Amino acid sequence: MAEEIRENDVRLTSKTKSFRLWPRWIPTSMDHIIAAEKRLLSVVKTGYVQEHVNIGSGPPGSKVRWFRSSSNEPRFINTVTFDSKPDSPTLVMIHGYAASQGFFFRNFDALASRFRVIAVDQLGWGGSSRPDFTCKSTEETEAWFIDSFEEWRKAKNLSNFILLGHSFGGYVASKYALKHPEHVQHLILVGPAGFSPESDAKSEWFTRFQSTWKGAVLKHLWESNFTPQKFVRGLGPLGPNIVRRYTSARFGTHSTGEILTEEESTLLTDYVYHTLAAKASGELCLKYIFSFGAFAKMPLLLSASEWKVPTTFIYGFQDWMNYQGAQEARKHMKVPCEIIRVPQAGHFAFIDNPTTFHSAVFYACRRFLTPNNESLPEGLTSA
Repeated sequence: MAEEIRENDVRLTSKTKSFRLWPRWIPTSMDHIIAAEKRLLSVVKTGYVQEHVNIGSGPPGSKVRWFRSSSNEPRFINTVTFDSKPDSPTLVMIHGYAASQGFFFRNFDALASRFRVIAVDQLGWGGSSRPDFTCKSTEETEAWFIDSFEEWRKAKNLSNFILLGHSFGGYVASKYALKHPEHVQHLILVGPAGFSPESDAKSEWFTRFQSTWKGAVLKHLWESNFTPQKFVRGLGPLGPNIVRRYTSARFGTHSTGEILTEEESTLLTDYVYHTLAAKASGELCLKYIFSFGAFAKMPLLLSASEWKVPTTFIYGFQDWMNYQGAQEARKHMKVPCEIIRVPQAGHFAFIDNPTTFHSAVFYACRRFLTPNNESLPEGLTSA
């Protein structure tokens, strides 16, 4: 499969082989995204079903169509459900910003051995519908993700599930659990956004950085909603090579843990390029949810006292997200809460150190699993 991609699609091998006098323009589309997803998931041994779950054109009883869009076109959420043993607890997985559900490709086999795993692309991302993004406030933007996920849940007839969210997906999962706690048995937040304490935004180093020309330029780009995806699209035929350089560096040269194999790197690069280069939609949430520096405009710390769902935080040792924010939130929560750190892992702990990450998830869900492990697995650290 990887050989086919290298030869016929994105041609992503060595620098020598990828060099061309005239760069080749690589088109993308929904069909390209789903095909790239299928190629990436070919490394997963567990059987699965991929479907587009129709969530309708607008919330029931709403006077406006979905997300203030003028379109009456039904929306759909790209969903992958893996084979599982009978009576396995359901684990729903939500990806982070500039990612899609395929980023969990290293985890599906292990997790499906003990859960009924369902992974989704959030609305406006990956292989899901990409309606025009017309939200103009933080409240509208949060509703875009929370309400579309709730309509997906209804369409799938799900209840009593474990909800796992990574990074921005952790933010969405948290907001969803605050609004619909009756459906969530347990919340697993992996390097979640939105918990950084306000002191981080006002710290001396960040204030100094904003005063530099680099900080000023980046802040302007952020407030102009210039996203990484726009950069990839703007590069045209050079886009795939830039994506290859990123995946090779982040999950290879500069990986803090288990580097990708050549096949994994090729397949992930192909997948990431197509998901980034497609029509802009959900990505445009950035400036409405976060201020410059990825500090939430409506911090989850402020809602900690309203928490109704038992929660486990998981952070890589080298995660750039601040786990001290989770520690601060725990002080105000009235439900069980634990914080686990995974060694040899950064922000993508589930890619960097998948085996130990799986141990963290199994431990977090020990009350739902048989047999269960009441002791913190070796290698993990409690914070």
